[in-house]
Amino acid sequence: MPQQTAPANPESRIPNHGSRDIVLAFSGGLDTSFCVPYLQERGWNVHTVFADTGGVDAEERAFIEERAAELGVASHVTVDGGPAIWSGFVKPFVWAGEGYQGQYPLLVSDRYLIVEAALQRCGELGTRAIAHGCTGMGNDQVRFDLAVKALGDYEIIAPIREIQKEHTEVRAYEQAYLEERGFGVRAKQKAYTINENLLGVTLSGGEIDRWQAPGEGARGWCKPRAEWPAETLRVKIRFENGEAVALDGEAIAGHAMLARLNGLFAAYGVGRGLYTGDTTIGLKGRIVYEAPGLFALLTAHRALEEAVLSKQQNRFKPDVARKWVELVYEGFFHDPLKTDLEAFLASSQSTVNGEVTLETSGGIVNAVAIDSPHILNAKGATYAQAADWGVAEAEGFIKLFGMSSTLWAEINRSGGTD
Repeated sequence: MPQQTAPANPESRIPNHGSRDIVLAFSGGLDTSFCVPYLQERGWNVHTVFADTGGVDAEERAFIEERAAELGVASHVTVDGGPAIWSGFVKPFVWAGEGYQGQYPLLVSDRYLIVEAALQRCGELGTRAIAHGCTGMGNDQVRFDLAVKALGDYEIIAPIREIQKEHTEVRAYEQAYLEERGFGVRAKQKAYTINENLLGVTLSGGEIDRWQAPGEGARGWCKPRAEWPAETLRVKIRFENGEAVALDGEAIAGHAMLARLNGLFAAYGVGRGLYTGDTTIGLKGRIVYEAPGLFALLTAHRALEEAVLSKQQNRFKPDVARKWVELVYEGFFHDPLKTDLEAFLASSQSTVNGEVTLETSGGIVNAVAIDSPHILNAKGATYAQAADWGVAEAEGFIKLFGMSSTLWAEINRSGGTD
């Protein structure tokens, strides 16, 4: 729909500013749909921004635009966030190679890019008011608010947080609020909170929150075992300086490659998990996640790193990675330490060049072949097969390498000496 700018209103809640325009980060889901009439009824001209970070098809994208029009927003814009999410998150995340608490692949890190798109729209409209649909119970509110605060002086309004103290069953209240005003709610949104983008899908709510087995409806892209193809899938990914640049010999932009990998590996059920973790605000969070493309990239990249990085690099790098992941998870996307850590990660990738062959028959993916000029092969030795050193050298190494432990055992077997 065409963009419109509402006239200024002197009753703005923002000091020294006359605009009643507010930009809402919008996905068309239950929470952000609720935010539109809630804000309108409080005197705001609501301008919605959908940052398309690659998780929706053309039909869903059209639905989001139609939903915004149905709700009567002052204007709606859609921003292509695919390239930004690749360069701003996927590339350093794959370099890091670690999930949060060893598992969760940070699938809602597009929030930071959504903030940037919304703030750009604020600049176009001349307003410093921004709204989001995050609840007061989760991590996203921290990510949104800290990102906004890092990027400028804005007023942040979070309608879901505002209703939380008065209504304990927030989602039920939101549904009733919309339905009373003639706006329908999709059935799937009534059962689960669903987040979907180029990185993957997360589902929470319902039986998942009750610590029960996820129902059949708690499924995104990944096919169940009964629907996996009979033939084995093999793909080749080429890396340059740690960044995936080609798929099966075809040079392809990163975000397009990830989208293609999502389709290929989702058909085999790769990248689906059930995760319980420690949230930023201290609660336990339980979600179903699906990240087929990211799991494929992580598997390939790690296999290449294991072959080309030194022993000390491979030992130390996970410590840096875990800290980087914690910062991103907890909302510190713009913290200077994150920038410092990324400098190290980038430096570690200078020899991460080559091609990795991935294979799956369903459920898991393995790196079955690696081709790189930087593989750390010893010319005269192969592990457990052949060596160009003799018995005396091996025994001398073992003696010196284990001296401290051996001495402790010898002394303490005899009860110790003065």
